[in-house]
Amino acid sequence: MNERRISNQRKPLQTTVIGSYPFPAWLEFAAQNLNRFGTADVDELQTDAVTAAVQDQLVAGLDVITDGEQTRLDFNLSFYGHLQGIEMESATPRQFGPPAHDQRGKHKIVDQLTASRGLGAVEEFERLKQVVAHIDDCPKLKASVPGPYTLSGRLIPNDRYPDRYAITEALLPIVRQEIVDLIAAGCQELTIDEPSMSCYAHREDPNRFVGIFNRTVAPAIGKTRLSTHLCFGNYKGRAVGLRKYAPMFPYFLQLPVDEIHLEMASREFSEIEIIEEIAQEKDVAVGIVDVKSYYIETVDDIAERVRLCLSYAPAEKLAFAPDCGLSQTARWAAKQKLSNVVAGVEVVRQELGLY
Repeated sequence: MNERRISNQRKPLQTTVIGSYPFPAWLEFAAQNLNRFGTADVDELQTDAVTAAVQDQLVAGLDVITDGEQTRLDFNLSFYGHLQGIEMESATPRQFGPPAHDQRGKHKIVDQLTASRGLGAVEEFERLKQVVAHIDDCPKLKASVPGPYTLSGRLIPNDRYPDRYAITEALLPIVRQEIVDLIAAGCQELTIDEPSMSCYAHREDPNRFVGIFNRTVAPAIGKTRLSTHLCFGNYKGRAVGLRKYAPMFPYFLQLPVDEIHLEMASREFSEIEIIEEIAQEKDVAVGIVDVKSYYIETVDDIAERVRLCLSYAPAEKLAFAPDCGLSQTARWAAKQKLSNVVAGVEVVRQELGLY
């Protein structure tokens, strides 16, 4: 493994994404009819989908891009397919009515939890590197993995693992190994997604969450640019938790990350003052477009929001992204939102003479 330390320096007012991106319509169709494709066909589908997601991000002009998580069913759902010791459940608790989180089924644990071949994130990153290999001036590449507490949420406790925290402890070394393997693959920007911690910090011990997170990422400290995404859920465009950051801070300032990402646009920039506290110790990525809304934020909207953030934190500490992953947003809207983010940020960069 490369033991050199990774520089935390990056472009002021950087533009980035969280991880996921909408599937093209043809990929949605293919995913529902995989029995009609061979393994080579599926590999081609996945590569083409990543290529399309990358191209959309390049056209938008982002400073940091991802593979759009095009080979996942959701930001974390596909990871369960890599776990041994579980029995996949197809039925969901509620089949009909308005879409919400209780329409996702849970999986039974039938043996010790292991992942002998990893969680698949390394293969995703290798594919992304292949797709962008021909690009001379490629933006930075970012990978993401779900944290063990979030990953534990769809597994049913049993005698071996009697509660969610016991399941989390079993998953922790699995996620930690995936992080180690991503760094070995050359990943220099890595996000740990722990939205469940955000959603339940008001009712659980935030210090316990900090301990879980810190043990998970310990091998990554100083070896990759590490960030975490704190949001309140976006399954089918729905939040699930109490949408307040106050219960998390100052506790989450103990997370050994270089950057914390916050969902702000969908909350009309409520608690925006918290970025001042974060920026004293870390970089802060502000969610500046609402992935749950089909209002397309204008370039002027973005510029105004960037200026608002600058009243609380300096340019060198700020980055901007969508509130959450874009997987639940139509592709046409996602493309326009990202383009306007880049254009709006550039307006302010020019105002400040940042080139």
